[in-house]
Parts: sequence; structure tokens; C-alpha cells
Amino acid sequence: MLHTTPAALYIHIPFCTNKCHYCDFNSFVLKGQPVDEYLEALEREMERTVQALPPNEIKTVFVGGGTPTVLTPPQMERFLSGVARYFPLAESVEFSMEANPGTTDLDKLQVMRAGGVNRISFGVQSFDNVLLERIGRIHDIDDVYRSIELARQAGFHNLSIDLMFGLPGQTMEQMDDSVSRALALDLPHYSLYGLKVEENTLFHALYERNELPLPSEEQELGMYKLIMERLRGSGRRQYEISNFALPGFESRHNITYWRNEPYYGLGAGAHGYAHGIRHINIKGVQPYIDATRARLPRLGEEAVPEHEAMEDFMMVGLRMLEGVRDQDFAAQFGGRTIESVFGEVLKPLIKNGLLEHSADAGSYRLSEQGIPLGNEVFGAFIASLPVK
Repeated sequence: MLHTTPAALYIHIPFCTNKCHYCDFNSFVLKGQPVDEYLEALEREMERTVQALPPNEIKTVFVGGGTPTVLTPPQMERFLSGVARYFPLAESVEFSMEANPGTTDLDKLQVMRAGGVNRISFGVQSFDNVLLERIGRIHDIDDVYRSIELARQAGFHNLSIDLMFGLPGQTMEQMDDSVSRALALDLPHYSLYGLKVEENTLFHALYERNELPLPSEEQELGMYKLIMERLRGSGRRQYEISNFALPGFESRHNITYWRNEPYYGLGAGAHGYAHGIRHINIKGVQPYIDATRARLPRLGEEAVPEHEAMEDFMMVGLRMLEGVRDQDFAAQFGGRTIESVFGEVLKPLIKNGLLEHSADAGSYRLSEQGIPLGNEVFGAFIASLPVK
């Protein structure tokens, strides 16, 4: 397998104003948390990371959470200066930060802009206040409009919002209205996600008690198709199953993941992948802080076997609508072709019209029919190869 130094950096800020009813991310309610000590620990992890795996030029940075924008302006300034001090950022770096509407004011946004952030992804989820309250969000629609306006005032042009479908009690009319309101903002990027009921969430407890009125699978599929139709019709290209963008505004950082390329992962509970080794960091805030004083704060590390890396290449690569290419597969896996490794998996998928093969381009991609059934396609590659 090809082992290259990561050009992408993910950093996790695990603090939130509150925990949403569907969220199973590694996040903690802000009140009473040792935020300054956490930022000190992050700097220690940055220092240890660049000693262990010296970076070349970093082309993309993504700060996720939690809600990174709960940091105060002085905390934000300190955090961003630490990133720039330890990691050599490319002049053309894509520097993204997640934000919740209502957690950004002009002062904070200006600090973010001055500190190098040039892309913001707002977790909007819905343009219906009743639904927002039902899923445990603390913002309302007015916060969304205010946050977008302030971001533009602060000089941000590369803005994205997340919307969710398949929410409890959500109707097709509500979904259509949310998409209309989202498009009226005329943003360059939109991400759309179906609700997944994850364990250890309030929604899971309600689901187990049969108290979560979810739309049917047919209704959920209808919402997804409606979203695709509306966003494509607005000139946004669907470049990945859940993501739509104007040309040139695709998330370069997320494309790193979908191409199965390496990335640094820092912060409590963060994942990283470099030189064929995948790691996850300690999840708890205080245990993470304590660990950074002595070592890299790893919870676990594992070498990724080649057969697993090849499966990952197919599963994440086929999320992109351009699909996967033989030349990229060959570059990562010693010159082999996709067909030589996965021929028996590909044949029925192509025969059933879920995948398309271009012999000229040496590529495989989801068909229009296969896009809504992506999970079935990806699942076909799991454990499809014998362990060697």
C-alpha cells in the first residue's frame, strides 16, 4: 500500500451548548468544562504529532465537534494561532469550521477570518421551528438568517449548511419548504442527511419505546429524491451522495476521506489515518487532557490490512458521483486494477443497473438508480475479500 504523509488535518472541539436528541458524536455540554486546559492539551498534541509525523504542506483543515464556535473570541484566537504555528498551511488551504447558528457573533467571526478560517459549515438541519425544537436544536430560523448575514459581513463567501430529512413527524411539505428557504440563501454548498437513530441517544430511547413517529422508508426516499431534484435544478452539482455544490466549492477536505487518503486527527475522540495505521484518541475530556502531558493521547491504533484498505477505497470512493478510477486504485495498491480484485462483486451490481462502468475512463460509479440505494452497493464490498 502507498504510504504518504497527510495533507489534511481534522481537529475536534468536543464542547456544545446542549446535546441534540439524535447526536452520538463525542461531545459534552459546555457548562463547567475545562476549555482552556483542553486548548492547552490540543497544543501539546499538535507538538507531539508534528514530532512523530512531520507534516508537509497542509491543504485542508476541518474543525468539527461538538460546536467549535462555542469558543470565546480569545480562545478562538489562541486555538487558531496554535494550528498555524505547528502546521504549515498551504496558501490555497481550505480551512473549514463547523458552527451552529446562534453561536457566532461578528467579533468571533472576524477572529476566525483573521485566524485563517475561510469556510463555515452551519448545522441548520431544518427551516421549521417546531421540528428544530423536536430534535433538540437550540437555534431558530431567525438565528440562521442572522448567522449567514454576519458571516458574509465578516468576509466569508464559502458557506455551507446541513439539512436533515426523515425527522420525526416531518412531512414532504415541510421538507420542500426547508429546501426553498435554503436555496433562497443562494449558498455555494449544501449537505443533506437522513436521520439515523443511533444508540445512546434520546431518540434511540424513544424509538425503543415506540414513541418516535418517523416517516416511512418510502416517504424518506421521496424526500431524498425531492432534495436531489430541487438542488440539481438550482445549478448545484451533486458530487457526493449527500453533498451539492456550485463548481469549485466542493468540500476538498471531505474528498480526502472519500478518496481514502491519509489525514491527521487531533482532539478528544478524533480519528486519524496515516502510513497505513488508523487511530482513535481518548474520548473523555479530562482523560484526554491528562494523557497529552505524557504522550500522544491514543485510545487505540491498528494497522489497516491491505484487503480492508481496498474495501474502504471502494465503499467511500463510490459515495462520490464521479466514482472510483483504476489509476487511483493502482497508485494505492501496487498497480492492481479494480476488476482484478473485485470482479465478482462488480458483476451483479452492474448487471442490476446499480453501477456503471466506463472502460475508457477505467472507472466505476453509481448509476442514477443506484444513488438512493448506495448503502446496498457499499455493503457488497464488506468482507468480500479473503483475509491474507
